[in-house]
Amino acid sequence: MRSPLSTAIAIATGLLILVALILPFPWLQEIRTILLAPAIILTGVAGLIAIYNLLAVHGRKMVASQERDIYSFFLLLGFLVTFIAGLILTPANPQFQHVVTSIQVPVEASLMGVLAVSLAYASVRLFQRRKGIMGFFFILSAVVFLVISSGFLSIGRNLPVFQNVLSIVEQLPVAGGRGILLGIALGGLTAGIRILLGADRPYSG
Repeated sequence: MRSPLSTAIAIATGLLILVALILPFPWLQEIRTILLAPAIILTGVAGLIAIYNLLAVHGRKMVASQERDIYSFFLLLGFLVTFIAGLILTPANPQFQHVVTSIQVPVEASLMGVLAVSLAYASVRLFQRRKGIMGFFFILSAVVFLVISSGFLSIGRNLPVFQNVLSIVEQLPVAGGRGILLGIALGGLTAGIRILLGADRPYSG
């Protein structure tokens, strides 16, 4: 091992927190709180560093002599206005929340629209390069769910049989989303186990 001391500390800390989550002993809960408090602070500091890096990068782009990016100015302006408004009004202010939501929701909707078109284009490209049954079902599912989500079939919801079939089909993306979440959870669990066993050492540099 390149750094046996850091590896031992990481494994011991991870095992203590894991045992504290399983066994409801008060002294274990106190140890977990003591260990997690610095981690929460470090996470907040890392977030501040990330924000500073983002502002610094766009600040350099805004004042660059060549290939100056005008969008960096709008990003910095939007960040500054939001930051000052949040300090004055506080995030709990209903008007502040309404303004932020009115901007954030259309942006997220636009991104989802771009993502839908990108997935449809990617499915066509995939079917052109690798023709097979999986590519066909990918294109078919993308087209079907795009049509269903567009609202073109809302008239047929009054028909009993079609309404039942449509409700079943609409549950399939939920099942797929849950499958993705399960995959992420299993991936995180596997990464945690590898760190606890010392197979992965991201803290060793």
